[in-house]
Amino acid sequence: MAGRLFLIPVTLGDTSCDRVLPSFNRNVIAGIRHFIVEDVRSARRFLKRSNPDIVIDDLTFYVLNEHTSEQVYGCYLSAALAGEDMGVVSEAGCPAVADPGANIAAMAQKEGIEVIPLVGPSSILLALMASGFNGQKFTFNGYLPIDSAERTKCLRNLEKRAWSEDTTQIFIEAPYRNLRMFDDILMSCRPDTKLCIAANITCEGEFIRTKCIRDWKGCRPDINKIPAIFLIYK
Repeated sequence: MAGRLFLIPVTLGDTSCDRVLPSFNRNVIAGIRHFIVEDVRSARRFLKRSNPDIVIDDLTFYVLNEHTSEQVYGCYLSAALAGEDMGVVSEAGCPAVADPGANIAAMAQKEGIEVIPLVGPSSILLALMASGFNGQKFTFNGYLPIDSAERTKCLRNLEKRAWSEDTTQIFIEAPYRNLRMFDDILMSCRPDTKLCIAANITCEGEFIRTKCIRDWKGCRPDINKIPAIFLIYK
């Protein structure tokens, strides 16, 4: 009988695990010896923080990130196929959501391995909850183009969809480019379009604000090099 694949959420920063993760997760982690992770060092740190009794040296780690080829991670589920439970741990938030863990979840489904998502923080959903925007129709667009002209075109298209389809448009940026993104949004979008910026969610210094574009002008937020979510709506 195959083992199970647990998708294990991680805190969004140095937040206490007790604040955002149920004790059930700790019990699951205690029973797993094989972990598929984005980064071994940060995964080891999280696992020890969430479960101080865990013996890190008894664990086996498999690295899965944007640089891992399918030929390499194709054998990562061998322990589950042999009957052992496995865990997937991302850098922050929920595995398989804007995360390479989706590849392993898809592979597990194909192999008939039970995939079990655990409860934990998702910056995307938490930002949507606090934004005041449409929570019944929304689209997560991931990263927008880096090229300035392409990004402007993309922002205007997302704004058009927000108005014509009554749909919240959600996207992210590399933290060190947050302020550039902010400036491009103000330059590209109409004054009455609403913009929500949610940064450092669940962490010290949490910042979540919704304003019309016209009201954001002259009010540049301090979000440089801070994990942030951007949402636009009509």
